[in-house]
Amino acid sequence: MQEDLDRLTSIERPKISRQIAEARDKGDLSENAEYDAAKEAQGLLELRIANLQDQLAKTRIIDETKIDISKVQILSKVRIKNRKTKAELTYIIVAESEADLRNGKISVSSPIAKALLGKKIGEVAIANIPAGMLELEVLEISRV
Repeated sequence: MQEDLDRLTSIERPKISRQIAEARDKGDLSENAEYDAAKEAQGLLELRIANLQDQLAKTRIIDETKIDISKVQILSKVRIKNRKTKAELTYIIVAESEADLRNGKISVSSPIAKALLGKKIGEVAIANIPAGMLELEVLEISRV
């Protein structure tokens, strides 16, 4: 996030400022679509910068070696079994901004993660998902 913020403030912000200046030099601003587009892009960029700054201000770095693996919590890698279908799945519980289902990372605020939080190996979590209720048995908990 810090790298993205640095890129936005040191490269993208000056680039948009130049675009605005170039569009302003072309004359009447009331009928200048290029100027309007550059100002809109600037507004969106500033919003993105503010959001990243806010996220970074609220971010905590967690020492993964100190994560308690006796129960499911954020940054736990959890192997579970759907008791109905017998299918086994592995998920990593992450912050909302890091969720990526294709890579097995689910948001801590998702129904499955909420059901799993605090559970120990052998315990069953009941997840209320849009398709109904899932009974998930915790098979293994490990660090990422």
